[in-house]
Amino acid sequence: MTANPLLGSIDELVDYGAIRAEHVEPAIDHLIAAARSTAEAAADPARQATWADFVEPVEDATEPLWRAWSVISHLNAVVDTPALREAYNRCLPRITAFSTWMGQHAGLYAQYQRLRASDAFASLAPVRQRIITLALRDFRLGGVELQGAPRDRYQQVIERLALAAQKFSENVLDARDRWTLFVDDEARLQGVPADVVRTARQAAQDDGRAGWKLTLKMPCYLPIMQYAQNRSLRETCYRSRATLASELGDHAFDNTPLIEEILALRSEEASLLGYSSYAALALQTRMARQPEEVTGFLRKLADRASSYARRDLVELQVFAREHLALNSLEPWDIAFASERLRESQYDYSDDEIKYYFTEPKVLRGLFEVVERLFGVVARPVTVAAWHRDVRAIRLESTDGELRGHLLLDLYAREGKQGGAWVDVERKRHRTPRGVRTPVAYLTCNFSRPDGTAPALLTHDEVTTLFHETGHALHCLLSRVDEPAASPFSSVEWDAVELPSQFMENFCWEWPVLRRLSAHVDTGAALPRALFDKLLAARNFQSGMQTVRQIEFALFDMSIHERRSGLDIAQVTQALDAVRQDVAVLFPPPWSRFAHSFSHIFAGGYGAGYYSYKWAEVLSADAYAAFEETALRDADGAHDTLNPQTGRRFRDEILATGGSRPAADSFIAFRGRPASVDALLRHSGMVPATAAPR
Repeated sequence: MTANPLLGSIDELVDYGAIRAEHVEPAIDHLIAAARSTAEAAADPARQATWADFVEPVEDATEPLWRAWSVISHLNAVVDTPALREAYNRCLPRITAFSTWMGQHAGLYAQYQRLRASDAFASLAPVRQRIITLALRDFRLGGVELQGAPRDRYQQVIERLALAAQKFSENVLDARDRWTLFVDDEARLQGVPADVVRTARQAAQDDGRAGWKLTLKMPCYLPIMQYAQNRSLRETCYRSRATLASELGDHAFDNTPLIEEILALRSEEASLLGYSSYAALALQTRMARQPEEVTGFLRKLADRASSYARRDLVELQVFAREHLALNSLEPWDIAFASERLRESQYDYSDDEIKYYFTEPKVLRGLFEVVERLFGVVARPVTVAAWHRDVRAIRLESTDGELRGHLLLDLYAREGKQGGAWVDVERKRHRTPRGVRTPVAYLTCNFSRPDGTAPALLTHDEVTTLFHETGHALHCLLSRVDEPAASPFSSVEWDAVELPSQFMENFCWEWPVLRRLSAHVDTGAALPRALFDKLLAARNFQSGMQTVRQIEFALFDMSIHERRSGLDIAQVTQALDAVRQDVAVLFPPPWSRFAHSFSHIFAGGYGAGYYSYKWAEVLSADAYAAFEETALRDADGAHDTLNPQTGRRFRDEILATGGSRPAADSFIAFRGRPASVDALLRHSGMVPATAAPR
């Protein structure tokens, strides 16, 4: 078994290049068996109910299992192959069954109860007390108190939910990867940026075809929608993406039955545990406590944003009619007309901006920001990775102490899930052998270099990179020595986005963008005049963007606060009802948005999509502290990169992880609870006032 790279020492970095599909099942079976044996021994009522006698042994036995499964899950998401997918799907029920077994283990539950009730509990460190308290909560939410048929049914529901979510994700990936459009006449691509056209030409040649190959991956799809002057081409691409993984496409990838099954199973899970809805169940582990609190928050925000959204739409409609001869603004016209309007109002385009953001320069500038704010050093290192695109960063303190490793996989490719995300291979853990430092994955789907020049990033992509880096820093800069209280283990889900959305703010600061920019041809930094145009357009269509996010969040809560599951017609009706309440843009009736809404059906955000807006309140208010303590750079420019404030954010938000409630961490940093004022100001949804400068 030692030859299996998934069974290597958890203290060593994984040799990703050596992992094969045939390693997956033997490793998982071996690790599950070892963990089961240890858990059974720890649950023996004859064993003392102390931290050292049962908590630590179980942690030590399960940590290698969860580390191996994180590695396997990550590979399945970024280098999907038939063999790996098959191995993953064979192991998924075993992992789910083991997790459920642990969560329903009456003996372990009794040990935690004994420890909580013992005199020794008061002498434990606060972080360990919190871990025990949360563990007792999670046992109850895991069905430990169920007996007989309800207990058996709960296990079946959880296993089937895991499989259904995985299949949903696979269908979206496969439907997207299978779709291609070959264009023979270059005139149809008029207006599309030259680098996108070159990439499409190369993609066709790689397939042995003439012409240009278009896909639904974002580096191709978004520029088509923004710049292609050919309206029928935009419509073709829009229709294909809007009906992705639905009955209107390849029926083999239709997510309709999975949506219905997932909602029914989630409702049944909640009922078995005594909750009125899946939303009520999900909120037991979040800052918000009741569905009504979430919907009230969202609707109040919608009330503030709706007039701005209607203004944005009217402005776009008038411009499209008067300047683009688009008397009827169709959904496939929105991005195109919006980009023309932005160019008209602010005299720049996304395409112009991206030539200043070469990926190497952006990465160097990003880590300079991280180093200055948080007192760390980022060093490139070589690791045995899963793909040639992967790069690794070793993060150290200024005195050379290892803080963790960050593995970056930035380019879109076939067999890789779309979007951008961060996940964790292993968490910080202080053991008798020393501190085991975390390893994090940062995944994006940017355009890869074309061989003649470095990859170019739009400003939105630069912001995405900063966002995901915030997630990674939450893991890498944690000083919590217990994995069960790590940021990704016990921070409330609706606070997880705080560090990521916080980091986005620096992408709108002149001293930062100067560090990030170097024109691909001349090496010149972004001109101040062009930055001023970018900054002036920061809140371009922010009203429409805000109500769109609220639409998604309210739809998510609407379908998850029902007492029973919904059929697909009811899902559609729920989405239509939300749109009637808050939306200003309405897609055609054949749009199948829900069928590829992986966040809530496969990505862990079920009854939690509101978290983006909830945490945005926290992040905007946190960033306001940097505005209030801004310095002046050598040119007299406002500079929010204040190391002193950065260290406080590191110590009170990032370093504390889940060792205390997120609200307590925020108050420790800000000195008070969060206020929505900064978010509204940053979004331009307040009367014009001077922002802190």
